[in-house]
Amino acid sequence: MKMNTAQSNQTIMTDTNQQELIKGDFSPEDAKEMINHLFSEKINFHGVKSFSNKVRFGEVDHNSEARIIELKQSRAALNEIIKSAKEQGKSLKIESTVSIEII
Repeated sequence: MKMNTAQSNQTIMTDTNQQELIKGDFSPEDAKEMINHLFSEKINFHGVKSFSNKVRFGEVDHNSEARIIELKQSRAALNEIIKSAKEQGKSLKIESTVSIEII
Protein backbone atom coordinates (compact mmCIF):
# COMPACT_ATOMS: atom_id res chain seq x y z
CA MET A 1 0.00 0.00 0.00
CA LYS A 2 1.44 3.36 -1.02
CA MET A 3 1.18 6.25 1.46
CA ASN A 4 0.70 9.78 0.26
CA THR A 5 3.09 12.54 1.32
CA ALA A 6 0.79 13.82 4.07
CA GLN A 7 0.58 10.37 5.62
CA SER A 8 4.32 9.71 5.42
CA ASN A 9 5.14 13.06 7.06
CA GLN A 10 2.75 12.58 9.98
CA THR A 11 4.27 12.08 13.38
CA ILE A 12 2.57 9.47 15.49
CA MET A 13 1.76 11.08 18.83
CA THR A 14 1.82 8.96 21.94
CA ASP A 15 1.17 9.85 25.55
CA THR A 16 4.93 10.13 26.12
CA ASN A 17 7.51 11.80 23.92
CA GLN A 18 11.23 12.34 24.43
CA GLN A 19 13.45 14.78 22.57
CA GLU A 20 17.17 15.33 22.92
CA LEU A 21 17.95 18.84 24.06
CA ILE A 22 21.72 18.55 24.46
CA LYS A 23 24.00 15.87 23.13
CA GLY A 24 27.72 16.23 22.61
CA ASP A 25 31.20 16.90 23.91
CA PHE A 26 31.90 20.44 25.06
CA SER A 27 34.83 22.49 26.27
CA PRO A 28 34.51 23.60 29.90
CA GLU A 29 33.90 27.17 28.70
CA ASP A 30 31.07 26.16 26.34
CA ALA A 31 29.60 23.78 28.92
CA LYS A 32 29.59 26.50 31.57
CA GLU A 33 27.94 28.99 29.24
CA MET A 34 25.26 26.52 28.17
CA ILE A 35 24.50 25.17 31.66
CA ASN A 36 24.39 28.62 33.23
CA HIS A 37 22.12 29.93 30.49
CA LEU A 38 19.68 27.02 30.79
CA PHE A 39 19.55 27.22 34.56
CA SER A 40 19.23 31.02 34.54
CA GLU A 41 16.27 30.82 32.18
CA LYS A 42 14.54 28.26 34.38
CA ILE A 43 15.28 30.28 37.54
CA ASN A 44 13.93 33.39 35.81
CA PHE A 45 10.77 31.49 34.81
CA HIS A 46 10.06 30.56 38.42
CA GLY A 47 10.96 34.05 39.65
CA VAL A 48 8.48 35.64 37.28
CA LYS A 49 5.84 33.06 38.20
CA SER A 50 6.29 33.74 41.91
CA PHE A 51 6.28 37.52 41.40
CA SER A 52 3.11 37.28 39.30
CA ASN A 53 1.46 35.21 42.02
CA LYS A 54 2.46 37.82 44.61
CA VAL A 55 1.02 40.68 42.54
CA ARG A 56 -2.22 38.85 41.76
CA PHE A 57 -2.87 37.06 45.05
CA GLY A 58 -0.63 38.78 47.60
CA GLU A 59 1.58 35.75 48.24
CA VAL A 60 4.61 34.18 46.66
CA ASP A 61 4.44 30.84 44.89
CA HIS A 62 6.13 28.57 47.44
CA ASN A 63 6.65 25.79 44.89
CA SER A 64 8.48 28.18 42.57
CA GLU A 65 10.55 29.58 45.42
CA ALA A 66 11.59 26.07 46.48
CA ARG A 67 12.41 25.18 42.87
CA ILE A 68 14.61 28.28 42.55
CA ILE A 69 16.66 27.08 45.53
CA GLU A 70 16.99 23.59 44.03
CA LEU A 71 18.01 24.98 40.64
CA LYS A 72 20.65 27.26 42.17
CA GLN A 73 22.10 24.33 44.11
CA SER A 74 22.16 22.15 40.99
CA ARG A 75 23.81 24.90 38.96
CA ALA A 76 26.49 25.35 41.63
CA ALA A 77 27.18 21.60 41.72
CA LEU A 78 27.46 21.43 37.93
CA ASN A 79 29.76 24.45 37.88
CA GLU A 80 32.07 22.63 40.31
CA ILE A 81 32.25 19.66 37.91
CA ILE A 82 32.95 22.02 35.02
CA LYS A 83 35.65 23.79 37.06
CA SER A 84 37.27 20.44 37.82
CA ALA A 85 37.25 19.47 34.13
CA LYS A 86 38.85 22.80 33.22
CA GLU A 87 41.58 22.34 35.84
CA GLN A 88 42.29 18.87 34.41
CA GLY A 89 42.29 20.13 30.83
CA LYS A 90 39.40 17.85 29.90
CA SER A 91 36.17 18.30 27.98
CA LEU A 92 32.69 17.33 29.13
CA LYS A 93 30.11 15.04 27.59
CA ILE A 94 26.63 16.44 28.19
CA GLU A 95 23.34 14.77 27.37
CA SER A 96 19.92 16.10 28.27
CA THR A 97 16.57 14.74 27.20
CA VAL A 98 13.21 16.43 27.55
CA SER A 99 10.48 13.95 28.32
CA ILE A 100 6.87 15.07 28.04
CA GLU A 101 3.88 12.98 28.99
CA ILE A 102 0.18 13.63 28.69
CA ILE A 103 -1.34 12.96 32.11
